[in-house]
Amino acid sequence: MVLSLLIAVGVVLIAPPALALGFGGLRRRSGHYSSDVGADRASLVLLIGIRLLTLLLVFALSAVVLVSTIGAAIRDVELHGLVYVFFVLDALLVALVLLTFGRRDRPRARRRVNPAGR
Repeated sequence: MVLSLLIAVGVVLIAPPALALGFGGLRRRSGHYSSDVGADRASLVLLIGIRLLTLLLVFALSAVVLVSTIGAAIRDVELHGLVYVFFVLDALLVALVLLTFGRRDRPRARRRVNPAGR
């Protein structure tokens, strides 16, 4: 019972910030893209689609794990082994979101102005 509550707390603590930051960075582009407008549009659509699919998978896995753990705690039954697998998969996808498109952009460093150059 304690382990199921720890898993529920883990899901509540890691999933919502990842979803919020992930949806915020959904359309952000970084890296090099083709100069061809059609190729750039196609790659952008594919990139946004994969990111959206990842966020939907994180949401679905978080919901399944949360409902399963709370239901097991209420009914006082043992968790199914697949719930642990879903929790680990959810944690890995959250890490993927936070390390890729869920990061906040760092503010650009301002260059020091040298008055001698004027």
